[in-house]
Amino acid sequence: MSEQGIEWTLKRNCSVTPAQLGYFYASLCILSMGVAGFFWLQGATLVLPFAVLELVAVGAAFLVYARHATDSERIRLLDGRLVVEWETAGRSSRCEFAREWVRVEPTADVDQLIEVRGGGRSVQVGRFVRSDLRPMLAREIRQALRGV
Repeated sequence: MSEQGIEWTLKRNCSVTPAQLGYFYASLCILSMGVAGFFWLQGATLVLPFAVLELVAVGAAFLVYARHATDSERIRLLDGRLVVEWETAGRSSRCEFAREWVRVEPTADVDQLIEVRGGGRSVQVGRFVRSDLRPMLAREIRQALRGV
């Protein structure tokens, strides 16, 4: 809770930042190309193309991971409105709801996301919360909306 209102920040649990991943990939490239170059000089000419192919595949996988490593959701209750902001693969989106019209509905299935709806719009939140804790998050948001 801050002076301006209540805020929930939900983030992906990442053990490696995109910058750390970039440094690791650069060191992997240097090491792999060094070994491949050594064997290429020894006469094993097919080692180098396969090493390049391997590094391209690993680089593509790392790129997909890095694009989603900073995904997050932020739910804020301030000045009579509920603001939901989320970032996915570098794209940010935002949706605002009037406090008195918003409904927070966890779906019947425990594995489903929490649905926030109001004013003809709806947003699903809780992607980065364990499924067994989503009902608790929905309850907290509902209580905050009521001013409890």
